[in-house]
Formats: sequence, C-alpha cells, structure tokens
Amino acid sequence: MNHHASAPDTRQAARRFAAAVGVAAALCGLAVGTTWRNAALQAASPTPAAVAAAAPAPTASAIAAGVSSYATVVDQVTPSVVTVRVAKKAEASPTAMPFNDPRFREFFGRGFEGAVPRAPRSQRQEGLGSGVIVNADGYILTNHHVVEGADSIEVELSDGRVVQATVVGDDAPSDLAVLKVKASGLPAIPLGDSDKARIGDVVLAVGNPLGIGQTVTSGIISAKGRTTGTGDGSFQDFLQTDAPINHGNSGGALVNLQGELLGINSQMLSPSGGSIGLGFAIPSNMARNVMTQLISSGHVRRAKLGVTVQPVTADLAATLGLSNVRGALVNQVEDGSPAQRAGLQQGDVITEVQGRRVSDGNDLRNAISNTQPGTSVALKVVRDGHNTDLSAKLDELKPQTEAVNRDGESPSPAGRYGMSVAPLTPELAQEHKLPKSAQGVVVTDLDPDGAAASSGVQADDVIEKVNGHATTTVAELRAAIERTDGKPVLVLVNRDGRSLFLTLKAARS
Repeated sequence: MNHHASAPDTRQAARRFAAAVGVAAALCGLAVGTTWRNAALQAASPTPAAVAAAAPAPTASAIAAGVSSYATVVDQVTPSVVTVRVAKKAEASPTAMPFNDPRFREFFGRGFEGAVPRAPRSQRQEGLGSGVIVNADGYILTNHHVVEGADSIEVELSDGRVVQATVVGDDAPSDLAVLKVKASGLPAIPLGDSDKARIGDVVLAVGNPLGIGQTVTSGIISAKGRTTGTGDGSFQDFLQTDAPINHGNSGGALVNLQGELLGINSQMLSPSGGSIGLGFAIPSNMARNVMTQLISSGHVRRAKLGVTVQPVTADLAATLGLSNVRGALVNQVEDGSPAQRAGLQQGDVITEVQGRRVSDGNDLRNAISNTQPGTSVALKVVRDGHNTDLSAKLDELKPQTEAVNRDGESPSPAGRYGMSVAPLTPELAQEHKLPKSAQGVVVTDLDPDGAAASSGVQADDVIEKVNGHATTTVAELRAAIERTDGKPVLVLVNRDGRSLFLTLKAARS
C-alpha cells in the first residue's frame, strides 16, 4: 500500500534537501576557492634560484630572529647593577614679606613693624639613580650628576642589602663618578670594547627607572660618537640607543649580548620627559680611562694640543681642496702650545691622530683628552691640499673659560655682500679683545638677508685674511674678493678674540 506524504512533510523534506545541497555547495566552493588560490600562488611564485638572486641582505630583525630570549644574559648582568640613593641639604628660600611697608602695617597692625623674615630652614632632597659594580672589592661606576652635591649615598645591592657608599672621585666633564662600598666578593661586570661596537648591535639597558625597581629594556645601538650639548658637555662621545632609558636609569649599564659593559647610561632627549628612543650612554672605553684615574688619584688628567677648531663643511672642503667633508679645521693656534711647537698652522685640517681618523672637532678633542700629558702623538694634516705628517708632545689641559659670541646691533644694508667694513683702529682692536698690533677690517654694518650674513659673518667680526692673505685695508679686502671672480672666498675672521674660518659666497645676480 502506497503512502503519500502530506504537503507539510513534503515541504519540510524539500527544505532539508535544499539546505543539505547548500552546505555541500558551500563546502565545495570553499575547497575549490582554496585550491585555486594555492594554485595561483604557486603559478606566481618565482623559482628558488630567482628567490635567492632577489633576496635582500639579512636585516637586524632577521638576524635577531634566532634569539627567543635574553634571559641568560640578563641573569648574568643584573646582579652587577645597583640602585643609588642620594640625599643632600637644600636651603628653603624665605618668602619675601614687605614687613616695613606702611600698607602692610595698616592691614596687620603696628605690631609687625620692624619684623624680619625667619631664617631659612634646611630641607632634605633625595635623588635616585643607578650604578654598575666594576670591581669585586666594592668599586661602583655611576654618573657625576647622580651624586653631585650629595651628603650621604646609599647603595642597594641586587640581594637587597643596603650599604653606605663614599665618592672616590668624580669628573664633571665626562659625567662619571666612582663610588666605594665596604664589601667584597661582589659580582663585577666585565668591561667590553666600545670601539668594536657597531651600529645595529643589540644592547640591553639595565637600571632602576623612576624607582620602580630593577628593569631591563632592549634595543640597538643607533649611532656612535654623538654629542647632545646638554650637561657639562665638555667631553661627549655617546653611544646612542633606542633601548628605553628613563629617569633613574642614569648610571646604569648598557650591555651587549655577551654580558659585557658597553656604556654607562647618562642622558635622554625628549620633549615630553619620557623615553622616545633617544638614549645616550658614555662608552666603556672612556669610562675605563676615567675610572682608572679616579681610583688611582681621585682626579682626571687630560692632555692638551693647544688649538681651536671648527667643523669642515662641504663649502669649506671645496675651498680647501679636501677630498672628504671631514676633519677638524684649525682656526687658531695657541702661542707656546704643543701645536705651535709641532708646526701646526692656521688653516690646517687635522684628519688623523695616532693613525685613527678624525671626523670632526669632537673626535679630535676626545682623542687628545684620552691621551696622557707628556705623550707624543702622530698627526696627519691637510695643508694647501697636501698631506703632512707632524708629531706633537702634549701638555696637560687646564680649565679655562671660553669666550662668548656677542651679537651686533641691527645694521643697515650695504655692499655687494650685504656688509660694510672699516679699518681696524687700536681702539677697536681693544674693544674686540685683540692686541693693539692686530690688523684687519671690522664689519660695521650687516644686512641680515645678505650674502655675508648667510655665510655666517656677524656684525663686529674682524676680517683678518682672505684666501690666506692678510687684509689690512678696505681696498685690500675689495681687491682680494674681486680676484676670486665670484667664486667662494675663504675668510678668516676674529670674533671676540677667537678665530673662525668662513666661506663667503657672493649673492647671485
């Protein structure tokens, strides 16, 4: 007997069948789509040989990809990094009160007449930084600015012990200081060779930022030989890193993946006060030299060559006939100095010291300062386009006050280069801190939009030489400039008693 399904049953069966077909179709479509996509990728993929030929050089991230953890090196170095807490007295300034002002007496009554402000009360200021154990017998390296003016210093070791520390010696020009604690068998960190560090090397920064406790951050060396112009600024040769450095990291360690100390974290640059990846560390080789002297004698001796220098610009390099835009251009040689005895002359470009390349004046200063006084050093200079070898026996550097540039008054436009000049009289020579016998012409007026101002000339500059020839009159200056037929002119100016080379370019017509 045949049974016929009702209409609702038939409709339900149809819906179930359609749903099954839809699912199957969807699954089929997914499989087909995946298969097509893989086939298309395979068809578009180059051959292995083509991949090898087109492969870029390995990147830092690719090289570091094999390192899944820095835990081993962190375990090795963190016991050597300590927290440094300092305290010092600070005088609280009294609030200025107009006790003898009649209006004050009228308001408070005459009982206040003749009263005087209270004597200021001393307050305690506390500071926080980091330090690095560099000797098992308790010597710790940190920043000068961390311990400057401290009355008491405590060091918290990695095992939780807190011990008193004394300052063995500190050196503001390098921003380094050495502390000593009464302890032995401490975990000292080995010092690496910062000269061998390369831009792109992975580094770790260890310290106590903002007092939250020991912290490790990672990054790379972003640059070498940096100066920031902040702090004392006398001797800077920073390793720059993007490893985050914050307040409290000062004096902490910058280490490589071998667990060696490459630098002492010292500064950061930031418009907000927080880390933006511009951190700076004093290189270990500079720190080693300073530390050794501080431990042995309590102070640092530095050598002196006796020159003032300026950077070599592209314009100066072309004018001086240099093949490279580097070196330190000598603009002044001190009388009786090692430089003068060695035969260095104004206009020489120092390109090497002891066989090491000199990139700029900071390079030269650090190379000389890291040498002991009394040492003879080999210098390579470029003079009139030719290489010359010299030898200088260095003296000891004494602190000195540097001259400050003085701005001239707003001048009126004058002359082809936008300047007016006048002969140098004995009175003007005295005003410009020059000997009475000095000769040259003084810039009396300067157009701030003129060619001279654009070339770096300032009002009150004294032009002493043009292309190496002395200029004593306005006519000589004019003739010397005209002989160049519009080409850049190398002028030597004296600014507040200091010599400076400039490349003077004529305005384009």
